[in-house]
Amino acid sequence: MRDDLVGGWTIGDPLGSVRRDARAALPKRFYREAGVEAREGAFALVLDGRGAKTPGKRALALPTRALAEQIALEWAGQGEFIDPRRMPLTRLANSAIDAVAHAMPATRADIAAYAGSDLLCYRAEAPDELVVLQGAAHDPVLLWAREALGAGLVVTQGVTHVPQPEPALAAIRAALEAIADPFALAALHVMTTLTGSALLALAVAQGRLAPDEAWRAAHVDEDFQIAQWGEDDEAMTRRAARWSDMRAAAEMLALARM
Repeated sequence: MRDDLVGGWTIGDPLGSVRRDARAALPKRFYREAGVEAREGAFALVLDGRGAKTPGKRALALPTRALAEQIALEWAGQGEFIDPRRMPLTRLANSAIDAVAHAMPATRADIAAYAGSDLLCYRAEAPDELVVLQGAAHDPVLLWAREALGAGLVVTQGVTHVPQPEPALAAIRAALEAIADPFALAALHVMTTLTGSALLALAVAQGRLAPDEAWRAAHVDEDFQIAQWGEDDEAMTRRAARWSDMRAAAEMLALARM
């Protein structure tokens, strides 16, 4: 298998490979069938019976059959050309294997850094309607974080940075330490960067929020502006692509635990 078929992403830029892939010439499909085989305690993607590789030349092997089968469906669903933009689970799996698995502490630290300036903690001063909408969407998650994680974060109005209590940040770091699977951690990282909130990502990971609920909570301000001024086609196209990655991250998180 060619090693450059599907780009991975670095910890700091999970969507960078998607933008690069969009500019690159797409490779032609070189296989007929995609399947899954149990190999060495994992479930490997196989193309025409041969084990597939990540861009880092590691076996594209998954922790559960359910996840491996969904990735095989992405490969089986390709047409004449292989388009990485239509393979979100494959991209995430590549990053988990090639990057996150070898940088678990750094990935956790990157997620925890978002908690220090979490989206949920910064509120508008006006108009009143937006203030109410933010409170309705964000306050229940903050309450859950305080009660379930022991992470009581400070809420402020405006955008001036407010330091968070160290015990709250330590509680969030402890919750991240409990995630030992690189596939789950990679998914959590993507959800954090897409929403701007470590708390929203953890709420999805722990079953407090469905992915679409977390997505709506992350876009209260944007949706308010859309209601006031209407949609921008280009912005909505970007948002749809980001939602596709959010949904894939949540799917990987669920399938990696099955």
